[in-house]
Amino acid sequence: MAVVLSFSWAGATPAQYDAVRDLVRWEEQTPDGAVLHVAWFDADGLRVTDVWKAEDDFNRFMQERLAPAIEKVGIEGKPEFGFTAMHRRFVAPGVTGAAS
Repeated sequence: MAVVLSFSWAGATPAQYDAVRDLVRWEEQTPDGAVLHVAWFDADGLRVTDVWKAEDDFNRFMQERLAPAIEKVGIEGKPEFGFTAMHRRFVAPGVTGAAS
């Protein structure tokens, strides 16, 4: 069952996010089970909404690829995150999903 991941990391910066992204290369080497990733920053830090085919897919990605990169970059603190079963997904016509 597909799940929505809501993720926040107080104090994480755009430079840290970009450094982790460069190390993990998830856009070039898509993790198994990844469907959608959206990230933004507000006054508190990093916010992410992901869709995964299954919670286990994210957990495997976190353990094998993401956590080592986060440790290497030195992001302090711990993220808050949770999973919810996805009810429905809509992708507007013409949207390719390419990174921007």
